[in-house]
Amino acid sequence: MARPPTFPPAQQAQIIRANQRDLFHVASLKEQVDNVLRSWLGTRWLTRWDKEVDLAVKLLYYGFSVAVQTLGEEYTDIWGQSEATRLPPSIAIRTALVLLPTLPSYIHARLGSHLSSLSPTSANILGALPTCLEVATDVNLAIFYLRGTYYDLVKRVLGVRHISSTPENPHVRPPSYSLLGILIMIRLLHRLISYLRSRSQSDKAAGKRAVDGAHEMFIDDRLVSTMLETSDSDAQPTKSAEEDENTVLDIGSLPQKARAGRTCTLCLEERTDSCATECAEPNQIVANL
Repeated sequence: MARPPTFPPAQQAQIIRANQRDLFHVASLKEQVDNVLRSWLGTRWLTRWDKEVDLAVKLLYYGFSVAVQTLGEEYTDIWGQSEATRLPPSIAIRTALVLLPTLPSYIHARLGSHLSSLSPTSANILGALPTCLEVATDVNLAIFYLRGTYYDLVKRVLGVRHISSTPENPHVRPPSYSLLGILIMIRLLHRLISYLRSRSQSDKAAGKRAVDGAHEMFIDDRLVSTMLETSDSDAQPTKSAEEDENTVLDIGSLPQKARAGRTCTLCLEERTDSCATECAEPNQIVANL
């Protein structure tokens, strides 16, 4: 019985080039569809339904690859193979390869404006999903550059690898992309350290606010909180100079001419609650102007 032919694994350069070609064709198809819809239905309609158009374009392009190769895979002579069966992926797996990269991002984009109506726990979980997927994608990409398999996170989860019809040349060493993988891991490590540092600083700031709230501050035996409280100045009677408790002068014994010179430059009334600034210029604390 004749053995079935075996094909070598696809090289990193072939997989990267195939992905670049697919992205180019998707962008080109999206641009052409946008031009047609803009001329038919107008810019306002296209702006409103842009996410749906983007989803439809991706489903249309990758949907044709359910039974065959994508244009990028055909360009580099590679195709997918199931890691478990060593056979082409089944229709169910190919359908998952089309839907999983496109539908979750679209659903999250449409539900993003409704997160406020959900419970805080659900809103936090859904809000953190894009960041988690982004980090997982970067980790998968770093592993691909280091080991050369599974360029896409979805293909790694589903166990779909690429094989090539181009025979390996033992006299040619394929290019290595390990440095890119190392740089991605360094960037992820820096991102983790920055997150932990900001989290630690926010916890310290929260603890400091809690300690500050437990100890009131005083200025001249008066609580700062009472001095900062807002009040309705129109509802309160005007304080006369004789009732001013923050002065050592005997206002009642001053001559009328001297009292006339104690007019506030802001409210044009007789000055009360006087203080001195650092440059020793007299001023008045006037609240709720």
